[in-house]
Parts: sequence; C-alpha cells; structure tokens
Amino acid sequence: MTDTRGPQPQYEGYATGPLPGEREPAAGQAGPYHPPQAYPTPVGGTQGGVGPQGGARGAEGAQATRLPRTGARTTPRTRKARLRVAKADPWSVMKVSFLLSIALGICTVVASAVLWMVMDAMGVFETVGGTISEATGSNESNGFDLQSFLSLPRVLIFTSVIAVIDVVLATALATLGSFIYNLSAGFVGGVELTLAEDE
Repeated sequence: MTDTRGPQPQYEGYATGPLPGEREPAAGQAGPYHPPQAYPTPVGGTQGGVGPQGGARGAEGAQATRLPRTGARTTPRTRKARLRVAKADPWSVMKVSFLLSIALGICTVVASAVLWMVMDAMGVFETVGGTISEATGSNESNGFDLQSFLSLPRVLIFTSVIAVIDVVLATALATLGSFIYNLSAGFVGGVELTLAEDE
C-alpha cells in the first residue's frame, strides 16, 4: 500500500521545541497571573482594603471599634418592676390560711408538751405545788394540789382545744380579710410592690 498524499510539511515548533511544561515564561508575564475581572475595582478601594483611602478607612474602623477592657470591673445591673396587687382570691386565701393555722396548731401542741416535760424535770411543779398547798391548806385539808391539776394529759387537752379554736378563727379572719381587701382595692387600686432582680 502506497501513500498518495505526498510530502507533508514539518512543524518545527512541536518537532524540535520544548514541551509546554518545559517552556520558559515570556518577558511580559514575569509576575503572578491575574484573572480578568467582570467589574473594575473602585478607585478608593474597599473599606479596609489595599490603597491609600482603603488603608485610612481601615484604620478609622479599627479605631472606632472599642476593645473590651480586661481590668474593668462590671457592676451588676438591677432590674426593677413595679407591680400592684389588684385582687386576692378568697378561696386560695382560705386554703393557705387553713393549712398554715393547722401547722401552727401542731407546733403549739408540741411546744407545750416539751415545755411541760422540761419544767417537770426541773422540779418546778413540785416546788410551786408545795408552796401553794401550804398556803391554801389547813388542819382539815391539804390545800390545792397544783401538780395533779397541771398533769400532762390535761395540758395537752387544753392546748389542743386552743389549737382547734385558732385554726377556725385564723381561717375565717383571713378569708374575711381577703374580701375586705378586694373591696378597698376597688377604690384605691390595691397595694403596690416593687420587685428587683439582680443579674
């Protein structure tokens, strides 16, 4: 098979020259490559960019930004709110006062029992009872027996009766007081409170 195309021209640049990676850069392209930009760069440059005006603006922005002081002591702020108690719910007041009066009655009974036992251990009833029996006694009778009158069961019964009366009265008075407060708050606006919160 014969070649009928005839002699072909030789490309000296590719045949005898260096490869693309081995070529030396041209004289006009000695610096780094800068791609073409779609929009021209403004004359003053961007804020904080390179240039005389951009550098001045960047310096002004750095001076305008306030850096926190590490040695400064910050004082906590106190937020205050002024509120007004316009109405008290009688039902909730009755429940709270009932529970509180029951707790107070139980504390009264326990305190009376402890006080009686302490006084009996110190011999107060015997000394005072002997003095009263001698003062009120005669040849025919021994006088008033204080120690038998102020026995522990009698003291506990008497204290329990007082605690029950206290529960009833405290609950009733607190509920009545809530009604009176609601009536007075309707005329004068209620009690004003100032609440403060520390941050």
